[in-house]
Amino acid sequence: MPTHDNGQLDIDAYLHGIVRARLGVWDWDLVTGACGYSASWFDMLGYAPDELEQTSDLWLELTHPDDRARAIESGERHLRGEADEIETEIRLKRKDGTWLWVLDRGGIVARDSDGRPTRMVGVQADISRQKEAERALQETNERFRLALEASDVGIWEFDPVSQTSFWDARTREIFGVDSGLDPQQLRTWQHYLHPEDREMAERRHDAVGTTTEVIRYRIIREDSKVRHVETFARLAGPLGTPRRLTGTIRDITEDVERRAALKWAAEHDGLTGLLTRATFEHHLSERLKDRERPAGTVLYIDIDHFKAINDSGGHDAGDAALRQIADVLRWTAETGLAARMGGDEFAILLDISLDAAGTLADRIIQAVRRLSANAGTAALSASIGIAVAGPDETVRDLLKRADQACYAAKRGGRGRWVIDDMAPESRTGSAG
Repeated sequence: MPTHDNGQLDIDAYLHGIVRARLGVWDWDLVTGACGYSASWFDMLGYAPDELEQTSDLWLELTHPDDRARAIESGERHLRGEADEIETEIRLKRKDGTWLWVLDRGGIVARDSDGRPTRMVGVQADISRQKEAERALQETNERFRLALEASDVGIWEFDPVSQTSFWDARTREIFGVDSGLDPQQLRTWQHYLHPEDREMAERRHDAVGTTTEVIRYRIIREDSKVRHVETFARLAGPLGTPRRLTGTIRDITEDVERRAALKWAAEHDGLTGLLTRATFEHHLSERLKDRERPAGTVLYIDIDHFKAINDSGGHDAGDAALRQIADVLRWTAETGLAARMGGDEFAILLDISLDAAGTLADRIIQAVRRLSANAGTAALSASIGIAVAGPDETVRDLLKRADQACYAAKRGGRGRWVIDDMAPESRTGSAG
């Protein structure tokens, strides 16, 4: 507080400080009823000191009607000894007709010999900026609440001290939890983790810091349904204190299933459900790079006389035949990969020996023949080329060898299989 060199209070500096702090001072003589107001109080409301009569009721006349009862009650509670001081927020009417929010604080400063209050002094501080910030925050929170409702996002919080969780209504809905349960009755979120995701989800949550982490995992709801969720989590709270883990959660099951369906559609032939050529070649490439396991054996299959099906029964008959052939290949390549390479050409990748590949090729040829016999359509068969991947071989070269062996089977009379020339022992076979 500013003072003179002799230690006395510098009144001018004191009053200047009051004005700069946007404070208005009032002084009420409870014996005479006289009440005085500082020049800064009038200035705060846009008046000159001599424009208004300084009465004890002046401040109340300028108080907003909705705030008067609260302001009077605050003063009376202090006079009755029920409160240590006067403290209330009210609106005062400015000269221009607008309303100014102030924080009114004061108290008894003098009593008579019997202990009765004789004088009260207080200050009214301009808190309009604070109120504007509160209003803006309220509007922001309301927009945030509406955004959460529109986005189906839940909010949760975990207090490490009390070991309790707060879940809003949407979070409880995601986990299938009764909305009426008290926080103390909630199971821990770990209880709902899918066993296959538990270790990852707990580790990721334990590592959460002051930057937001995105964690995706599966939960098993109270009704036993499995759902995919996405959590944004971070630590919140002052430094030096146990911080709360807080975040949002969203059910992304439909998104996950939609992406899985799109991925499946991109990787599989729309007619047969087998892998597309591009997907098959990608998997084959990965296998050829993997030095830890055999690259595998490729069977390249061309359906003989397929054009006759289309010519006699139309494209619907041809499509039906392709779907049946695909079922045969799925069954025979149960432990491998089967693909439609285009038109009436197919391929299978398996971890089998050449002998086993020949046996499998015989089964495929016989199954294809039975399809046409049972359907009463033109006689179908299959020509199959077999190739085993060599060291450092490319996808293009391996498929080319299998295709050439398939072509050799066609030249040899169709309805047969041929192992390509690079095999240790080139052989042919026919499903008699």
